[in-house]
Order: sequence, then C-alpha cells, then structure tokens
Amino acid sequence: MGYKRVVQATPLIRERCRELVLDNDKLRKIMEVFLNNVHRGLRKDTHPTSIVKCFPTYVQDLPNGTETGKFLALDLGGTNFRVLLIELSHEHFEMKSKIFAIPQHIMLGSGEQLFDHIAECLAIFVKEERVADQKLPLGFTFSFPLSQTGLTVGYLERWTKGFNCSNVVGNDVVQMLNEAIDRRGDIQIEICAILNDTTGTLMSCAWKNHNTRIGLIVGTGSNACYVEKQENAETWNDVDMGSGNVLINLEWGAFGDDGALDFVRTEYDEDIDRNSVNPSKQKQEKMISGMYMGEIVRLALERFTKDGLLFGGKGSDMLFERGRFYTKYVSEIESDPPGVFNNLRDICEELGLKHASEQDYINVRYICECVSRRSAHLVSAGLATLLNKMGEKKVTIGIDGSVYRFHPHFHNLMMEKIKELADPSIEFDLMLSEDGSGRGAALVAAVAARLQKEKQAVQT
Repeated sequence: MGYKRVVQATPLIRERCRELVLDNDKLRKIMEVFLNNVHRGLRKDTHPTSIVKCFPTYVQDLPNGTETGKFLALDLGGTNFRVLLIELSHEHFEMKSKIFAIPQHIMLGSGEQLFDHIAECLAIFVKEERVADQKLPLGFTFSFPLSQTGLTVGYLERWTKGFNCSNVVGNDVVQMLNEAIDRRGDIQIEICAILNDTTGTLMSCAWKNHNTRIGLIVGTGSNACYVEKQENAETWNDVDMGSGNVLINLEWGAFGDDGALDFVRTEYDEDIDRNSVNPSKQKQEKMISGMYMGEIVRLALERFTKDGLLFGGKGSDMLFERGRFYTKYVSEIESDPPGVFNNLRDICEELGLKHASEQDYINVRYICECVSRRSAHLVSAGLATLLNKMGEKKVTIGIDGSVYRFHPHFHNLMMEKIKELADPSIEFDLMLSEDGSGRGAALVAAVAARLQKEKQAVQT
C-alpha cells in the first residue's frame, strides 16, 4: 500500500507565521476602522486630518456607449508609462499604444525634467501615428496621490512608488505638463481630464459592464475608487451635470498611517517601512502591493534562516540582500501544484540555496502563501466595506495590477473572503480590466467631450 506524503510546514514555522494570518475578527475590526476613515475623508470638517483622503475626482458620469471620436491617453504610474491613441465608435474601439521608460535619474530629478521627458515622448508618438496636426483631447492618468479642484486641475500631495522629483509636490501637474508641451511648440494637445489609475480602471470596465461601481489596483501600489453620491462628498464643489454622483479616489494606501493597523503589523512591515523612500507613509499599501510583497517574504526567510528554522541555518548572500526576492517569485512558487516544487527549486538555485531540502521547499511555499493571502484579505476587507456602504444589490468591481493579474490564487482568495465579509444580499463580481487605466483615461476624456456636446445642444 502506498502512503500519502504529508506536505505541511513544520509546526515552528506555522507558529511563527501566525502573525501574518488575519482571521475574520481582525478583518471586521479593520473594516470598522476603515469605514470610519472613509466618512472622515468625505466630510469637510474632518477631511484635513483624515488619513484616507477620499478625494473627489470630478468624474461625474460613466461611459454609456455613445462616445465617439479619437482620443489620446497618457498613463503614468510607475517606471514605464504608456501613450495611447483610441478611436471610439459606439460599441467598437481601436487602440494603438507605445510604452516609454522613465530612467532612474529622471524619477529622482526635477519636475521640469520629468514633464519635458513626457512631452518629448508624446511628440514622438503623435508624429509616428500621424495625428500631430490634429488637436486631440487627452486623458491623463497620473497614479500618485492628487488633490483635485476640477477635472483638469490636480495638485500632487506626495510622491509614491520610488519617485521623488523636486518642485512637483503642491503643484498642478496638468499645468506642468501643459508648460512642457508649450516649451516644445511642435504638438497641439488639449488635456481635458486628469485621473488616477483606479478611476481609469473603473471607467474602462464600466464601458463594457454598466454595473461597475468600484475600481481597484493591486500592482506596484494599491488603491481603490468608487461611485459616491455628490451630497456625501462634502469637499466636492462643482456643478452637477445630472448624474448626482461623483467618483471618489480613496487613496487607501495611506490607511494605517495614523497607527490604525498597528495591531496587525509585524516586524517585517516595520522593517519595510523603515527602509522605504517614504517612511511612515502608505502603510496599508506596504502590506498589500507588489512593490513590497517579495521583500516581506525575504525578511521572514532571513529571520527564520538565522534562527535555524530554514536551510539548516545556512542562508546565502543573495537571500540576505535587500530587494533580491522578487514579488514575481511569490506568484511562480504558488503556481506549482501543491507538493510540486519545480519553480521553487529553480528560485532557490538562483538565490544560491542549492542545499535546500524538500521540507525547506514546503516551508518557503507556506510563508509565501501567508504573505499573499494576507494581502488578498486586506484588499477584500476594504472592498467589502465599500460594498456594504454603497448598498447596491449588484456591483462589478473593475481590477487591474500585476499582483491581481499574475498571482495564481489572488482572484479566488478575494472572491471567497469578500463573500464572508460583505452583506450576503449583495451580488458582486470581479472583472479584470483589459486595457487598464490607459483606455479608462481616454474614456474619461470621451465622456467629458460627450457631456460638453450635450450641454451645448441644450443651450442651442
């Protein structure tokens, strides 16, 4: 008779990973505090001191399928950015795009250098696509915390994701891009909307699925937005174009910056925060997103190895090197079927851990699962809070980002946990945003153009 191999992490490893496991009691406590933060962000009197900012985006309406024309989009949210040309005609759209890199010296240089670089790439693109002679509306996705005072006015609150350009914080980034375009003098582009990637994701999914009410990013960073009634968004001050709604950019990455998540944070989270470019900021994001997930695993592996619980107490230079355990490793390790360690074996060899035993493989996979499950559960708690708050009976959540896209179990972990935490009468589904925030930016521009036309038609 054969025997079934027990594929289980050692009791000591499981015990030491317990702090990375969030049970439903802890998640419900997080939901309660998060909801309180959202209310504080929406109210005028508490907004200035609120950690979760709930910035009104000035996007009032979702696509209805009647938008037509050619639109440009600029999608800036990390070390690469995309420029897109989108042609819409009712239910059909055609898209061309090009990716440009932002070198490290520009990410850490002056704001003028950054926007000159972007304007140069825009010029290259419109000339290649032979639309340089046309004045096209552009939707600008800028995936950093923005305080908006209009659809085309956005002041940078702070840099995230490794950027630290001087003379941008506190300034209107639309104006800075317009000035860079003017300095060139060889292209004519009308920036008619600025938005962040969550808004773009929501708009992109809403074009196909009219029940979309929440946009979520789980990638390099993490953030969410949702549809709120204008009367609840007290810091919003614009004319109602008829929908009665406005999209709210939560900036939920900052949740916990006031210590609200300290009861679930670990020594690894403290280490990540201390050694980041923005200490004590974006604390929830640092527990969730792809920029940090691999490093959380690495810190746990380093600690357990030094304590003699992994690899016979013998690590490697690469394992102990900050940033050397990539988040993509977590997805690759969890992509192997349970009890199979092909990807993990390769990764261990890459990291100079050829002496790893099968039990080490089992333990390493377990640690990865704890870290990625915690991320998925924190995201789910936030989404369940929004679903319960909105009270709509059928909601689609539009999602983009490398963690959601490439982690083999993230979707299922979220579906399962949101069902446990949200009001059971709410029907919800998770929809991967096909073209992400790029298409969404063009759609915001398209909706703005459509509303403008409708307004002119009424006036004439």
